[in-house]
Amino acid sequence: MLYGLEFGLNEWLVDEQHERYLHDPGSVDQTWRDFFTSPTPVAGRQARNGTTTVHESAEHAAIKAVRVAALIHAYRVRGHLVADTDPLTTERGVAHPELDITAFGLRDDDLEREFVVDGFTGQTTMTLHSVLNALQESYCRTVGTEYMHIQTSQERRWIQQRIESPQARPDRAEQLQILYRLGAAEAFETFLQTKYVGQKRYSLEGGESAIVLLDGLLLRSIRQGVGEAVIGMAHRGRLNVLANIIGKSYAEMFHEFEDAVDVRSAQGSGDVKYHLGAEGTYRALDGGTIAVSVVANPSHLEIVGPVAQGVVRAKQDRAADGGETFPVLPIVVHGDAAFAGQGVVSETLNMSQLPGYRTGGTVHIVINNQLGFTTSPASGRSSTYATDVARTIEAPIFHVNGDDPEAVVRVARLAFDYRQEFHKDVVVDLICYRRHGHSEVDDPSITQPAMYDRIDARASVRKLYAEALVRRGDIGEQQVEGALQDYRGHLERAFVETQALPVPDSPKPVVPMEVEDEAAPRAATAITESTARHVIASQTGLPQGFTPHPRVLPQLQRRTTMLDAGTIDWATAETLALGSLLLDGVPVRLAGQDSRRGTFGQRHAVLTDRRTGVEHTPLSLLGSRAADFALYDSMLSELAALAFEYGYSVARPDTLVLWEAQFGDFANGAQTVVDEYISSSEQKWGQRSGVTLLLPHGLEGQGPDHSSGRIERFLQLCAQGNMTVAMPSLPGNYFHLLRQQALDERRRPLVVFTPKSMLRSKAATSRLTELTTGGFRTVIPDETTDTARIRRVLVCSGKVFYDLDAYRRSSELSDTAIVRLECLYPFPEEELGAELARFPADAEVRWVQEEPENQGAWSFVAPHMNRLASRPIGCISRPQAPAPAVGSARRHAGEQKDLVASAFR
Repeated sequence: MLYGLEFGLNEWLVDEQHERYLHDPGSVDQTWRDFFTSPTPVAGRQARNGTTTVHESAEHAAIKAVRVAALIHAYRVRGHLVADTDPLTTERGVAHPELDITAFGLRDDDLEREFVVDGFTGQTTMTLHSVLNALQESYCRTVGTEYMHIQTSQERRWIQQRIESPQARPDRAEQLQILYRLGAAEAFETFLQTKYVGQKRYSLEGGESAIVLLDGLLLRSIRQGVGEAVIGMAHRGRLNVLANIIGKSYAEMFHEFEDAVDVRSAQGSGDVKYHLGAEGTYRALDGGTIAVSVVANPSHLEIVGPVAQGVVRAKQDRAADGGETFPVLPIVVHGDAAFAGQGVVSETLNMSQLPGYRTGGTVHIVINNQLGFTTSPASGRSSTYATDVARTIEAPIFHVNGDDPEAVVRVARLAFDYRQEFHKDVVVDLICYRRHGHSEVDDPSITQPAMYDRIDARASVRKLYAEALVRRGDIGEQQVEGALQDYRGHLERAFVETQALPVPDSPKPVVPMEVEDEAAPRAATAITESTARHVIASQTGLPQGFTPHPRVLPQLQRRTTMLDAGTIDWATAETLALGSLLLDGVPVRLAGQDSRRGTFGQRHAVLTDRRTGVEHTPLSLLGSRAADFALYDSMLSELAALAFEYGYSVARPDTLVLWEAQFGDFANGAQTVVDEYISSSEQKWGQRSGVTLLLPHGLEGQGPDHSSGRIERFLQLCAQGNMTVAMPSLPGNYFHLLRQQALDERRRPLVVFTPKSMLRSKAATSRLTELTTGGFRTVIPDETTDTARIRRVLVCSGKVFYDLDAYRRSSELSDTAIVRLECLYPFPEEELGAELARFPADAEVRWVQEEPENQGAWSFVAPHMNRLASRPIGCISRPQAPAPAVGSARRHAGEQKDLVASAFR
């Protein structure tokens, strides 16, 4: 704080500012710079106190000037606390003790005194009275601005120059634009309330200025050449945005209210109307247009934010200038309780300036109803404002009274211009209210009686604004009502047309997605040996003068040796898969926690010069015909990070998008994304994604955490061909799986349970010929046994195969076959059935897994295997347990030994 409540002696303040000035003149305010560069800033200046003229010493005048500078600074820091931003409050202009002139050693008889104020409102000198008036106008009217927490002086000065300059009233055309948008927003809600009584719509009533705010942002976008806008928002006001911003037809929306649209025929089960996404064109009243879309979302509120960011980043990367002009504008609309309460908000804000996630700045709009479902702010947050979390990234925050639509438009322009100038996030806190409850069937007065008494007595923002325009003589009353009636008539005509359309008969049956999948041809995934050598050559073809880490270089050189020997390990197979895809023209994006090096020090896709710290990405230098390779270490987040990659994959179907967890169980933190998007988005919204999850899995004796990727949870979500879940045991099969995921026409999410100990296991290797021929094998048969002698068939997935095979070899058990199930879903019934049919009909079939019986794949594979084998299938596993693994390495080893031995008993 640059000022205190006691100003008897202020030498410390002058000394502190002078020391900062000497170190960096730009670190202090312009007023202080003027003060220090003038030998006697107000020395000998005459001041008037009524009719009495007083001569002051230079020293006393200088102290007074310092106090005025501190007063100006105080308003910049604290002015928002007394701004008139709440449309429901009856208290106007509440004083704040730190903004009282007496707190700065100033008195009423200083009001007509002139002071040096260079840098404030563009004036050289001003009377204290004029300073106070200007401060009130800038900081204490219907916009409260928080920006002094921003560390960069350039940004602070940019904001100061704009909010401290006199604000011109909008011209008549702009006023009509505002009035039209308010009328459209209000009429839409009241129409639905009248025609569809009791149906949920999560109306915007009380916050109609949000439409004006979006209108202002999109108008600014059109005029400054932004080509597209993407909106992420929950359900409050969504239907209004779809109708009045996106341009979704009223007839289509009324059909949805009538439940006359057979959404299942297009997208599986469908979803409620206020979750659906849409793409359209925003049309300004003056004829300008901009492409705009709303991202589909579930009821999990803020989770749509990072998804929208991923969509935007993908669109910008496709435009190939995402790091320069950021041609797509991300807008995320929040609720106040959710913005303060949901942790994913903080995670997403933290992404905003990270290299792999930057979108050039997002405009965040908080529709601040001053209420959660039924929870008041006092019970919903510990901060002063719902937006305080945005201060962590130094985003400017504009609190604006929703009942002043002209101020709302002004803030929209300011927010957009800030985003364009600095490519950083900005927050608009639209303080309004919610005329109805959380939904239209809820009665909010039960818990908030006083608030809703005030709301019930308050006219709509459109009516208040129209009355103000008529009162000022800016527009005629007949014109106001005429525009509203015209809009209502438009809605009524659409409604009548909707009613006249025939209601569809019974819903069409849903076509299972597996049917489509079976008809799609599989892509060829094998590569030539020359392609493999070209990719591997990049691993050791280091730039001149580059010094790799001495522990990394041998690993890279070993990849060349492996290729010559014809034996490929896991990391090399992955390198060949990604590199060959790049050569095929498929862009690859891989992001995750420590993914550039790899959690287990196996990938080394980005190298760091041991001496200079310069980075080198070998796969980015495969040649001019290769596609782009983007590889990022993510922030330590799962929820927002995976949601971002999902959104990216939706907007870039041409790209292999991979998200890697540091350990498989870290995906727990992103369960909402898995449940609401990855597993069900096509079923609900017809929205396809090819996102790939790499989840390290395997019980290695390291305790309950970092052992299991929770296979059972993913399999429980599998149905109708919605995703692929695989646990390959060979590097070559992993190679084909990744290439199949990228090259197949049918896109769906892929979940891969990747290994840990197998990464360096000499047993878990593939021959080069396995990569240059064939494709992904859903089942790997046992070709080492005489099928006629088999009395026992063990079916398993993942690394337990190597434990079972080692035991069989050491015990010389020739009567046991071991079959590997590499793809768990879609379950390969035909392939596994054919393999089991090779063995004698009386051979015992057992499923073997290292996970506890109530976890892993057993509960999912059991009914399939029972049907295929036509007999009960036994399960060899650890006993049921609430935790995935024990905490003792020695106990784990004993369990694993017993488990393997019991499989052969």
